[in-house]
Amino acid sequence: MLDNAELVAFLACSDLTRAEGFFGGVLGLEHVETTAYAAVFRSGATTLRVTLVEQVTPAPYTVLGWTVPDIRAGLMALAERGVPAVRFGGLPQDGDGVWTTPDGSRVAWFHDPDGHLLSLTQLA
Repeated sequence: MLDNAELVAFLACSDLTRAEGFFGGVLGLEHVETTAYAAVFRSGATTLRVTLVEQVTPAPYTVLGWTVPDIRAGLMALAERGVPAVRFGGLPQDGDGVWTTPDGSRVAWFHDPDGHLLSLTQLA
């Protein structure tokens, strides 16, 4: 039924101006519009609607991720913009914070300003 419908992703935020700066400025997503209720962005064919809420409770797991051709270049670009990689105790990550999956894909994580866990993945 929905296999040909465009996907819209939702994420909560506590400050729309800060969301615009992070998702538009830091991550470079196309800013579509900001209303009193949400900042809307495009990432590829996906719409990301960052919705204003009174209080954000970030999940302890990844809520959004992007597939990238070069994870190290992506991490370097994030670091240059003040966004560090997240490190997890007990997960074997290299010096850049990259975990290699059993199939050889590489994954790294970072937080948005509201504490949501986001990821980059370079497929094997």
